[in-house]
Amino acid sequence: MVQPADIVTRFAPSPTGFLHIGGVRTALFNWLFARHNGGRYLLRVEDTDRKRSTDEAIAAILDGLDWMGLDHDGEVVYQSGRAARHAEVARGLLEAGQAYRCFATPDELAEMRERAKAEGRSMRYDGRWRDRDPAEAPAGAEPVIRFKAPRDGETVIEDHIQGEVQVANAELDDMVLLRADGSPTYMLSVVVDDHDMGITHVIRGDDHLTNSFRQTQLYRALDWPVPEFAHMPLLHGADGAKLSKRHGALGVEAYRDMGVLPEAMFNYLLRLGWSHGDDEIISRDQAVEWFTLEAVGRSAARFDMERLTSLNAHYIREADDARLVELIRPRLSGIIGTTPDAAAEVRIQRGLAGLKPRATTLIELAEKAAFYAAPRPLELTAKAQKQIGPDALGHLSALARELDALPEWTEETLETVIRGFVDEHGLKLGAVAQPLRAALTGKTESPGLFEVLAVLGREESLARLADVGAAPASQEA
Repeated sequence: MVQPADIVTRFAPSPTGFLHIGGVRTALFNWLFARHNGGRYLLRVEDTDRKRSTDEAIAAILDGLDWMGLDHDGEVVYQSGRAARHAEVARGLLEAGQAYRCFATPDELAEMRERAKAEGRSMRYDGRWRDRDPAEAPAGAEPVIRFKAPRDGETVIEDHIQGEVQVANAELDDMVLLRADGSPTYMLSVVVDDHDMGITHVIRGDDHLTNSFRQTQLYRALDWPVPEFAHMPLLHGADGAKLSKRHGALGVEAYRDMGVLPEAMFNYLLRLGWSHGDDEIISRDQAVEWFTLEAVGRSAARFDMERLTSLNAHYIREADDARLVELIRPRLSGIIGTTPDAAAEVRIQRGLAGLKPRATTLIELAEKAAFYAAPRPLELTAKAQKQIGPDALGHLSALARELDALPEWTEETLETVIRGFVDEHGLKLGAVAQPLRAALTGKTESPGLFEVLAVLGREESLARLADVGAAPASQEA
């Protein structure tokens, strides 16, 4: 039995595309299991498919894992650099009689596939070269090396999530270990790398269950310890169908670009197929403390973008204001056309208390905060322009003189003066508040008006009012 401190897990993505959201959850569960037990979590990039593996995909994977805070122990292992070791193990199996050279031609393999298809079963190699003398091979033929899999009995796995699972060995054929060009296959490379890296627990999707049966046979043939397995159900969409792009199955970087916070994604993915009582909001420290494989469910979890957005809104409300300013700065620059200056960033940070409850993503937060940072004169929306007619301009001009005379610029004093001004002139509050909001924000919707004035400050507020008073006639109509 592996002791907790000796536990070693790994995440082994293939860099042939983006880091799928299901892959991030796999990495998360491996990371949590290792951290919970005081063990080690390793990262291996399975880049043996050189035609499809790209440096850009590798960089995106590493960046996405870093964004999620899933730090790995030790150096990243690149599988492509270990091909010689993989081939060495295959040759050892060949010498030990646990593997053999197969000279089956492409036409023969195609015939086997057609026959299997006609009989309604999956393709299995028929073992025609298993006990045949290689001397009978056609001249110049380049063989593959196949594993001599057991034909009788069953292969059984005690899975941490699925329980006991087994397959009849007759259902598994002799898999290829080395291709005709001498390159190792995925199945061989994974076993060799997991053994050499000391992996004790393989935690991955249940679509790898057949692979685990095959790999277990290979471990036993090599007389190596078999790691413990935990196969998680795959993610489904909210409609119960297999997760796809139409459900939001994008790369993790896409969610970051949508304005999702990493702690929200961490919490959301944690709760996809794992639970701790009725807890929904779970911190990173709590997750490490509570995580066990026994709490992972056997049913497919459903990815729900609305739930993720709701969690993100919660974490935005809880986030440190200075950090949020840093996160939305690049987005603000795109909205207002310039980099916010120091004074603008101070205003944004002061105004976040009123903005955060109104935003579900960083994109929304930036859009709602933009008026605090926008350069003067503000560009008013069409709806805002309609609020500032001749009468409204007169009211704003008179109000600006009273505001300028305020000895103290606070929400309370501002509210007192504005309400007093409305009463004194026999106006409804909206007759003053709506054009005032339009002048200060360039919009017709914003946080509370008195809050906006307090956040903008005396100088900026009066300057924006003056800008509107000097606007062309087209903005006064």
